[in-house]
Amino acid sequence: MSPRLEIVWEDWADRSLPLPAYQTPGSAGADIRANLPPEDREAGLTLAPMERRIVPTGFRMAFPAGFEVQIRPRSGLALKHGITLPNTPGTIDSDYRGPLGVLLVNFGGEPYTIRHGDRIAQMIVAPVVQAAFEVVEALDETVRGEGGFGSTGRG
Repeated sequence: MSPRLEIVWEDWADRSLPLPAYQTPGSAGADIRANLPPEDREAGLTLAPMERRIVPTGFRMAFPAGFEVQIRPRSGLALKHGITLPNTPGTIDSDYRGPLGVLLVNFGGEPYTIRHGDRIAQMIVAPVVQAAFEVVEALDETVRGEGGFGSTGRG
């Protein structure tokens, strides 16, 4: 059974914008839109090259324990304009109840304007397993051993 996400609009939010939505039946991520405060809606928010900014979505949400919401970039924005998330994937924990903002960065060479209602990111709902941590005297041996970054070869 799929978890249910409960959404509450912020008082200032434009409630005519769509809620997060899957664009196709096979979509893993639901697109999230920029829901800008009234004073920014006409002009939008412009990100200069290398600038980071939290873009509001206009809502808060709740979902069951045992799940997380991951916020990921939209591939088209990244490819065409260099707009991505610097902390991808961003994680929203099940006990967070604050406003959902999307941290964007412009890695492109030109300023980019985010317009009110633009699809700016996608959210993925995923199960979470919390581990137990235990100090031991030694770790088991594996074929890989201590081989780290790039140690398994190319491609």
